[in-house]
Amino acid sequence: MSAFVRQSEIRNEDFGWGVIGWRCTPESTGAKQLVVLDVSLEPGQSHDFHRHPGQEEMIIVKSGEVEQWVEQEAATLGRGDSVFIGADLVHATFNDGDETAHLQVVLGPALDSEIGYGLVDVSSEAPWSSLRSGG
Repeated sequence: MSAFVRQSEIRNEDFGWGVIGWRCTPESTGAKQLVVLDVSLEPGQSHDFHRHPGQEEMIIVKSGEVEQWVEQEAATLGRGDSVFIGADLVHATFNDGDETAHLQVVLGPALDSEIGYGLVDVSSEAPWSSLRSGG
C-alpha cells in the first residue's frame, strides 16, 4: 500500500506541551513499520522525560533549537541536527530558545493501534524529575 500525504490532510493535535501533526500512522496511511510526526514546540514548551516501549525514534530538527536529553546526557541540537534514540530509552526535548522549534520525528515499528505510537511518561520519577533542576 502507498499513500500520498498532503499538508492539508495532516491532522494536528495540541497536547499542551506541543503540537503533533500525524503525518504517517497505521490509521492514515496503512503503515505497519513507521510512525512519522511533525512536532512543533513553542518557546518554553517541552516534551518532558518519557520513553516509547518497543519503539526506536529519530528526531530531526528542521528549524529552531532544542535541548535534547537521552537518558542522563544532554546536547543542544539546531537546524539539521538529529538524534537516534533506541527503544525504551528515556528522553526529553526542551525548547528554551526564542523561536518555535519544528521537528520531524520517526518511530518504528508502528504499534498495533490507530496512531501506532506508545508513550510512558516518567517525568515525575527519579532521577528524571530532578535532572534539569540539578538536584
